[in-house]
Amino acid sequence: MYYNGLGVEQDLKEAVKWLQKAADQGLGNAQCTLGWMYYKGQGFEQDLKEAVKWFQKAAVQGYAGAQYNLGLMYYKGQGVEQDLKEAVKWFQKAAVQGYAIAQITLGVMY
Repeated sequence: MYYNGLGVEQDLKEAVKWLQKAADQGLGNAQCTLGWMYYKGQGFEQDLKEAVKWFQKAAVQGYAGAQYNLGLMYYKGQGVEQDLKEAVKWFQKAAVQGYAIAQITLGVMY
């Protein structure tokens, strides 16, 4: 709610506080959102390595959005060394779950 300003005034610092609590309890959506916030520099300084860390936590739990984002990080070499095989691995995991943009990305890569 704080992240999107729904029902309350948007407050990224408050959003981070609550997302961090949820992420620390293993909630994949919160982990992925924190990763996105680190990627974009929303609520904190941009930190691509920290973004990868949070995407990784959610991705290994099977969260398709995080798998796709992690694949992008490997594809682009952002926060990690570029590794196309690792990118494909994560895109495939997301694609198998029906994550359309991962399916399209794989099609373009092939």
